[in-house]
This record gives sequence, C-alpha cells and structure tokens, in this order.
Amino acid sequence: MAAENEKKSSSAVSDMGAWAMNVISSVGIIMANKQLMSSSGFAFSFATTLTGFHFALTALVGMVSNATGLSASKHVPMWELIWFSIVANVSIAAMNFSLMLNSVGFYQISKLSMIPVVCVMEWILHSKRYSREVKIAVVVVVVGVGICTVTDVKVNAKGFICACVAIFSSSLQQILIGSLQKKYSIGSFELLSKTAPIQALSLLVVGPLVDYLLSGKFIMNYSMSSGCFLFILLSSALAVFCNISQYLCIGRFSAVSFQVIGHMKTVCILTLGWVLFDSAMTFKNVAGMVVAIVGMVIYSWAMELEKQSNIAAAKALNSVKHSLSEEEFGLLKEGVETTQSKDVELGYTKG
Repeated sequence: MAAENEKKSSSAVSDMGAWAMNVISSVGIIMANKQLMSSSGFAFSFATTLTGFHFALTALVGMVSNATGLSASKHVPMWELIWFSIVANVSIAAMNFSLMLNSVGFYQISKLSMIPVVCVMEWILHSKRYSREVKIAVVVVVVGVGICTVTDVKVNAKGFICACVAIFSSSLQQILIGSLQKKYSIGSFELLSKTAPIQALSLLVVGPLVDYLLSGKFIMNYSMSSGCFLFILLSSALAVFCNISQYLCIGRFSAVSFQVIGHMKTVCILTLGWVLFDSAMTFKNVAGMVVAIVGMVIYSWAMELEKQSNIAAAKALNSVKHSLSEEEFGLLKEGVETTQSKDVELGYTKG
C-alpha cells in the first residue's frame, strides 16, 4: 500500500514537472522573442526561420542523446513522420499569416477556438466523449481567457481562411503527437527526435520565403549582431525544453488537457508583461484571469473525478474476477465495456 502511494506521489510530481517545464519555457520564449523581434530590440522579424532554428537545435540534442545511449530509437514509418511534419509546418505558417492578416483580437479568438475543435476532432477520430463537468470547465476557461485577451475584432476573407487552416492543422498536430506515441509505443523525446530534423530542414528552406511574404524583408539582408545571435541561441535553447514538454504533456494527458492548462501561460504572460514591461493591467484583464483560473481548477477537479471513477471500476472488475470463472468474467467485462461506451466519459477511447 505504501509503495502504491509512493508511486502515485512520484507520478503526480513528474506530471507537475512536465507542466511547469512547458509553462516556464513557453513564457521564457515569448519574453526572449519580444526582445529579439520588437523594433525596440533587435528587430529580427523572421519568425518562421527562427522556428527552423528552434527545431535544428532540438534535432541536434536528439541526435546527441541517441548517439550517447541516453535515449532509444524506435521505428516509426517515414511517411507518418513526413505527414506529421507537413501538418506541423502548415500550422506554424498559417498561424503567422493569420496574425499578419487579422486583428490581434480575432487571432486570440482563433486560438481559443482550438479547444472545442480538438474536442470535436478527438470525438471524430478516436470516439472520445467528455463529461458535463469537463464541458463546463472548457467553456469557463475559454470565456475567461477571451475576456482578458480579446479586444478589437476585425477579419477579412484571406485572414479567415488562414485562421481556419491554422486552427485545423494545429489541432490535428496535437492529436497526432498523442496518437503516434500510443500507436508505436514510443516516448515523447524519441518521437520529437525523429520529427525535429524533418521540420528543421523544411522550415529553414521554406522559412525565408514565408518570412519575406510576411514582412517584406529577406533574412540574408539582415545585419546580425552578437547580441541578436545570443538571443537566438537563448530562444532556441528554451524551445528545446518547450518542445520536449509539449510532447511529454500530450503523451501523458491529452491534446484537450494541453490546451486547457496551456492557457495558464496566457495568464503568466499578461502578469509578467505588467510586472516587467509596464503593460496596462485593467479590471477586465484581472477579471478574465480570475475566471480562467477558476475554469482550470474545475477542469483539474473533473479530471481527478474521472480518474478516481475509472480506478474504482477497475478495482471492482478485478475483485469480481477472483470469484468468477474466466469465461464468466469475459462475458461480464464485455457487458461493462458495452455499457461504458454508451456513457459520456472524459478521455475514454473506444477500441
């Protein structure tokens, strides 16, 4: 019993560690990129190429890890890796175009809409169903983040199309991270080590053209300073931790959980912007953050409730197994699973 409790405690700590790594590294990247890309900083306005640098360093770390035996390499078909990389790169480019063509308000709305889109796509692709508590939590989080981030909302036809492509591809990418890990029994870092080189190569080739279309500037004409180079290295190093933690979180939980808890980053960014950069903090911002945090607490409670329910059901089946024959237990288990598939459940995948 003590060993079981210790195992649960260790798992909870590692889960919190994964979330903390993702939040800290994501917020760190945004702060570093703000200095790197703003006109008051180094004016390095080549976001897509910078993402290529991020994945290049991530790929290098993965290759070193494989070469030294710190991680194992498992087989994943090349066509699956290429398909994933295409979806991920389309997501990056479409997000950048969406931000350029739409107002910041509509861009934030498109990012918030990813949560219900992920829910629908997981229902279509994996037959996942969600409890009423989870649906309420998702609505509260979306409303809260919307209150504190959405201001002016302007949209045009091209911007709307780019936003739709960005939402669809980003949602599909996050679902694919989890499904590939389960399908090939591969760890988060091992999968990242396989996809990062493909993404790095493609983004470094296509990135300069995309950035030229976005900013009208070509990276070869940029005058690189030592300070800018150091911030690119810092941004890329933080991206390694961000990429690893993203794969880790989605592998451990789900794409929906990653989206919901991921909005904690929005709260952190707004708070740090107020503390470090003297950004305006209005009552509307504070109220929105409070609502979002309440939604995240409700979501965490709903997740724990569902987990305890599943554990109790598993223990009940296990105790019944000892008092029934193997054939009788098989028939009972089949009946229970049939009943469960009709119920609305959180994170339950029908096989």
